[in-house]
Amino acid sequence: MEEELDISLCNNTLVITTTLLLLLINHKHHGKRCLASTTKNLANYIMLNIFPALTCSLILLGVFLSSVNGFAAPRILHAAAAVRPPSLLHAEKSKDGEDNFISDFCIGTNTFWKGLVMKPVRDLVEIRPATITPDSPIIDKLTSPPELPGIPRPVWLTILGSVPTGLVWYGYYKFSVEEELYQYELQQTGKVSGCGGYGTLFPFVYGILIGFPASFLHIPGGELLVEVAGAWILLGQVNLYNRVNELCTESEDMKSELGLTEGPLFEWWAVLPPPLDVVVGLRQVHFLSEYWRVKRGDTKQDDIIAETLFPFISLPEKFTLKQFFARPKHWFWFTKEWKDFEFEFLKD
Repeated sequence: MEEELDISLCNNTLVITTTLLLLLINHKHHGKRCLASTTKNLANYIMLNIFPALTCSLILLGVFLSSVNGFAAPRILHAAAAVRPPSLLHAEKSKDGEDNFISDFCIGTNTFWKGLVMKPVRDLVEIRPATITPDSPIIDKLTSPPELPGIPRPVWLTILGSVPTGLVWYGYYKFSVEEELYQYELQQTGKVSGCGGYGTLFPFVYGILIGFPASFLHIPGGELLVEVAGAWILLGQVNLYNRVNELCTESEDMKSELGLTEGPLFEWWAVLPPPLDVVVGLRQVHFLSEYWRVKRGDTKQDDIIAETLFPFISLPEKFTLKQFFARPKHWFWFTKEWKDFEFEFLKD
């Protein structure tokens, strides 16, 4: 196997070196047209032969880092694992091997992508103990680094940060909530069920930054890279909804505080077309914010967006698509007096 890898590496190196020499010769004797043609051929060769191997190498490196991380985990994590709270999220699983593999993969993925971010940026968004309070200025809430326990970010605050910035701030929100959940799980159990802010967001960001220009220049693999990046962030969103369900139902006290009898989200709604995917997305924002509020012991504050203007966001019931369409009283503030639709196809 090692000999085959060495031969493959030598072949690829030989091809690229030879092509570069031909590139210089063609440029000297035939001018820019041949130079452009040879450059395009070289780019095609790299995308078809080198890029897949490089991608696989990065994946294998992430798995390797996860293994190293598993052996080098700090003792504090083992101590935390010994005092796990008796909740649904933190309950011992019978398949320890599978549980460990998922956790190690997520930790390795987060560690790998975090290493690709410049240290000044990492320092700027380094997680810190709870500092933000309900009375903190709005700008502090929007620009704060992730905290433990996580910062309650109600729907009105999330919209306030996302809309004026063209959803740029929502990218920071996504990073922050994923990193907070990641660090919280790591602190509580020594294991994680998500890839954290770095492992969730940055594969998507790099995939788009590389894939879109490659696709625009008709370089093979560009469109595939964009599709893989989109699939990665979508799977992360589905996983986030599942984790929010687990958090909100981790104990009877938590369910009582949130007014729930079961997890409020249908995870598969993430794959629905707009605006239905926005419905479940807004509900995730609301219930995750409420979860962190309870964890911090903060007093409940009104959210005019989630509770008054669009009541479906804060509805504690886990409603189906049929129920959502059949009950317009939960849609908007001006439809509160509307009666339920009695169409046969909307009946359960």
